[in-house]
Amino acid sequence: MGDEGESSPWKSTTGKASQKKTYQPAGFEPRRKTGLEEVNPRVREIQPPKGDMLLRRAEEIRAELQQGVKKPYKEVIDISQDDFHSAGMKPFSFVRQVIAACLHPELLHSGKLPADVCQRAQRLLKECDGDSVGSYSDSCGIPHVQRTVAEFITRRDGGLPSFPKDIFISSGSQRALMVVLRLLAQGEGMSQTGVLTPVPTCYTFPMVLTEVGAVMVPYQLCEEQGWALQVDELRRVLQASRGHCDPRVLYVINPGNPTGHVQSRKSIEDVIRLAAEERLFLLANEVYQDTVHGEGVEFVSYKRVLFEMGPQYSDTVQLASFNSISNGIGEGGLRAGYVELLNIDPAVALFAEMLLCTDICAPVTGQIALAIMADPPWPGDPSYGQYAEEVQASQETLIRNVRRVEEVLSALPGVSCQPAMGGVNVFPRLYLPAGAVEQAKEAGVEADQLYCKRLLEEVGLCVGPGCESGQREGIHHMRLHVKVPAEVMEEALGRLRTFHLRFMSEFS
Repeated sequence: MGDEGESSPWKSTTGKASQKKTYQPAGFEPRRKTGLEEVNPRVREIQPPKGDMLLRRAEEIRAELQQGVKKPYKEVIDISQDDFHSAGMKPFSFVRQVIAACLHPELLHSGKLPADVCQRAQRLLKECDGDSVGSYSDSCGIPHVQRTVAEFITRRDGGLPSFPKDIFISSGSQRALMVVLRLLAQGEGMSQTGVLTPVPTCYTFPMVLTEVGAVMVPYQLCEEQGWALQVDELRRVLQASRGHCDPRVLYVINPGNPTGHVQSRKSIEDVIRLAAEERLFLLANEVYQDTVHGEGVEFVSYKRVLFEMGPQYSDTVQLASFNSISNGIGEGGLRAGYVELLNIDPAVALFAEMLLCTDICAPVTGQIALAIMADPPWPGDPSYGQYAEEVQASQETLIRNVRRVEEVLSALPGVSCQPAMGGVNVFPRLYLPAGAVEQAKEAGVEADQLYCKRLLEEVGLCVGPGCESGQREGIHHMRLHVKVPAEVMEEALGRLRTFHLRFMSEFS
């Protein structure tokens, strides 16, 4: 054996020659573990959603129930997240049949699938390299899927043309949103890009802004007017933010999440005029466009309004609009969405494509689902009857649950609820007793966090605390996901009513 002295690259991990050795080249110094010092500063700044604690506790309670721990309930009901299937909603048969045939082409000849399912699967497989969903796709998406999405947008917007070159497919709308924000985020201090963001907002968005290096500039939606977006509020925060950052981006969610508001055409026009006047880049999150349920309310896209306002706006205002399959057809786990970029400099669009190339392309199965969402069965197709029936049943369940939630909550003391017009959440306000607020302060949490934690512990119902979506100081809310089976909703409301009355009585 050779010498194991200082000149040898072999070092004993224990100081004894008989023990296991590791290889160290001469002059090699082991890297010291420094914990958070090695983490990207932006990552260190990311704050986890305040509802994460509740989700972790919900999992612990489920485990306790399985181990036989006695509780006043037999199972946890989680209506805190926009996850249709985990709550018990069934997938649309046509979507799953086409995906199954694409994954297992032998089914095409089994005689077990409708003819239009087989035709659709064969067509989609031909668009995949090697006729297989196991192959990679172009970074911006399968060209056929881009064309299908463009055709869908054209139909949706009354014939206003959409072009495949402007469509970028991603693994969900949030990934597309991150790519666009990475293009726009720049500078430090007073020159750092500011993004005007609605409050309340989707609880993951502040984390996205931190990760890309942008500053959140919150603007308050008006709860007293049904969570309306007010242009005067936008002007106020624009003026107040200058000197602290460079507000260059305006983010809107329509229909709203978690508020359920739906912007009128006039409201959208006012926002577009402001964007043109202030040279703001518009980000329109429109993933809930197929979940509008208010009487007499309709979804109108930002793109359609922009172009109907004429060349003064349609040729100048930069717009990125987002959609995904997570709410369109309820297939969030398949991971696919798109962004359409308008009035973007071609060089900037090229960088968007380059950024998408550095990311993993959207799963091909997700892209297939996206193509089906954009081009579902049509009247006369063998699968149309069942598909239309399933879509109608899903929408009727959503409408029933929204109305039922509003009815039950409005009858509870210390709760008010603005009517939801769209989306899949209800965001009621909680007027909590001073004693509860003081107890929460002593515990170092928000009062609605305390409320939601006790709701979970005492009756096994998990909802989202309003504080993770943003709200005015001293005001409290909770977020309820309502696209769940009717019987689940009824059980959840029963538990909520029992707990709420007991909670309010305790602090009265």
